[in-house]
Amino acid sequence: MEQQLLWPEGAPYAKGATDEDRPAITPYLVAGSNRPAVVICPGGGYGGRAYHEGEPIAQWLNTLGVSAFVLRYRVAPYQYPCALLDAQRAIRTVRHEAERFGVDPKRIGLLGFSAGGHLTANAGTDYDKGNPDAEDPIERQSCRPDLLVLCYPVITMTDPYTHTGSRMNLLGEAFDDAIAERHSAELNVTADTPPTFLWHTSDDAAVPVENSLLMAGALRRHGVLFDLHVYAKGKHGLGMAEEEPHTRGWTDACASWLAYNGFE
Repeated sequence: MEQQLLWPEGAPYAKGATDEDRPAITPYLVAGSNRPAVVICPGGGYGGRAYHEGEPIAQWLNTLGVSAFVLRYRVAPYQYPCALLDAQRAIRTVRHEAERFGVDPKRIGLLGFSAGGHLTANAGTDYDKGNPDAEDPIERQSCRPDLLVLCYPVITMTDPYTHTGSRMNLLGEAFDDAIAERHSAELNVTADTPPTFLWHTSDDAAVPVENSLLMAGALRRHGVLFDLHVYAKGKHGLGMAEEEPHTRGWTDACASWLAYNGFE
């Protein structure tokens, strides 16, 4: 299927009509009906979106029987709340069109890498049940993901562990500690946060492993079930990690976790 614009008539805060102004999803569907689905948020420091964290991940999920949707969310010069609105709208859209896509509206997850992991974590801690009175039927749908997969994610916007490039692109220069904390996912976890899978490498030089550790600690304090996998070695941005014999095991671990959570 071809990509689908999330707002055919124009997205909120859109500044133009190029592809970068028009958030969209590209479906990678598994044949059949009532399949689980995952929306993918590639990384890129909120300044771009890495191809190797999009389509190859969707194709891998398809081998597990999971339909996938790669999200083209807005990046700099767009700032908060645009990317979050795009992720929320993607989940609402997949739910609204579940029958057409052949997916189960009660099994829609969100997966993200690096800054896309921050977007995923924020969407997993900042959501609503939909507006039943909305004129747009898509907006009547819940935007809560049913599970989260966070791959070497940016989690905190506070020093000393944030990724400063992601923070600058998302929040701009005019932010203070209160704004940074508001956008730090580990501070917004509740008991209703979806089950979460996290993986990171201990020597990640761009996004410190403390990001995943902070999120795991918050999940634990609120009684949310999670898997945490910290691998000894691997540069930031590994994607499938096919060139790292040990770290590439994350895909098997994640596949097992997805099946454990009914995504099979």
